[in-house]
Amino acid sequence: MVDADGVLKIVLLLVLVWIGLEFLDFAVDLLLAPLDSVIGLLVVVLIVLFLLDRI
Repeated sequence: MVDADGVLKIVLLLVLVWIGLEFLDFAVDLLLAPLDSVIGLLVVVLIVLFLLDRI
């Protein structure tokens, strides 16, 4: 049987992991938002170059 303190520690750990993941998601979105269209354009250019046998 698990006591109340053990369950409380597990719930607290899960909440901390959840907050950390949310912060990491926000930071990645903030850093990559300006590069989103550039990355898409780069992928399209690489596909066209591959299809034209330039790579």
